[in-house]
Amino acid sequence: MDQILWIVGGTKVTLAMVTAGGVMLAGLLLLWIAIAASRAASNRKLEATERQLLALELEQRMGEVARIQSEMTGRMQNMGDMFASQQSELARSVSERLDSVTHRLGQSMEATTNKTTDNLRHLYERLALIDNAQKNISDLSTQVTSLREVLANKQARGAFGQARMEAIVRDGLPSNAYAFQHTLSNGLRPDCVVFLPDERPLVIDSKFPLEAITAFGQAKSDDERKRAGQRLRADLGKHVGDVARYLIPGETQEMALIFVPSESVYAELHDAFDDIVQKAYRSRVVLVSPALLMLAIQVVQQIQKDARMREAASQIQTEVGHLMQDLGRLNERVVNLQRHFGQANEDVRQIMLSRDKIEKRATRINELDFEEPREAGLALPRPLRRDAAE
Repeated sequence: MDQILWIVGGTKVTLAMVTAGGVMLAGLLLLWIAIAASRAASNRKLEATERQLLALELEQRMGEVARIQSEMTGRMQNMGDMFASQQSELARSVSERLDSVTHRLGQSMEATTNKTTDNLRHLYERLALIDNAQKNISDLSTQVTSLREVLANKQARGAFGQARMEAIVRDGLPSNAYAFQHTLSNGLRPDCVVFLPDERPLVIDSKFPLEAITAFGQAKSDDERKRAGQRLRADLGKHVGDVARYLIPGETQEMALIFVPSESVYAELHDAFDDIVQKAYRSRVVLVSPALLMLAIQVVQQIQKDARMREAASQIQTEVGHLMQDLGRLNERVVNLQRHFGQANEDVRQIMLSRDKIEKRATRINELDFEEPREAGLALPRPLRRDAAE
């Protein structure tokens, strides 16, 4: 027993030590097996108890179901007795509800038809507007084709620039917001002035020297182009000086506009004569194309609109209050309409439910056995079976 089997870390392991360790492990294993067996037995006992409780509860529920079935049988028999008296009342109620639903559906269909008619009318109006717009585009194409012929004449060019400027101003502003050939305090009369909220008008001139730019564009040689460019610089510089005379401190705006009636001419000026454009800007004179003049008119519109809104702020607040009241009434009417539709749906559902009940009860009555017994003699008639009465 004291025989040394091996040495681990300086400790001598003998046969007795190994035997003692094996005995301890076997004891622990037996203890674990006993505990597991005890737990298994306890679990089986608990499961058996639960099955007994479940069976008892099931038996109680079956008794309750039998009692409820018996009560339902009696109630169904009473309902069968009451069916004959309630049938006429139910038919009358169904007829009234059908009439009510038919009336509501008729009103709803009439409202839907009116709304559809209005939508079609608006659609036809919009189609008419589209046709007019297409016609206007065709007319504009014809006018653009004849523009080159108009610009070939000097007098026609001047009248064209004046007319186009006036058309842009008239289309964008009310009649009391501008004036043509308005006389200033120094006796000068610009082509157009636009009145701003600060009571200082914006001056617009339409007499752009188109002859020089036309000659510059038609030059065939470098010398002709150079001479035309010098002429254009001189004519435009002189015209800028003339327009600058319209600027009167305290009476007019600090800047005036020169209307260039062609987008291509305006682009060529900025491309080949940018120094003249900058010189005019330093003189507080700005060259504008038709698109830029339209943009300036839109800015003036917004300025005037803001001024009117500031003047009518209290009125706007009052109108907003009225608008909120109208919105509240609209919300109430929408809620009422939704309630009416919900009631109609509920009436239809109840009618369908009543129809199903009538059909089921009629089927049950049809299944009852009311025939007389066929056997002769003194035999008494057999009573109806309980299940048949049901």
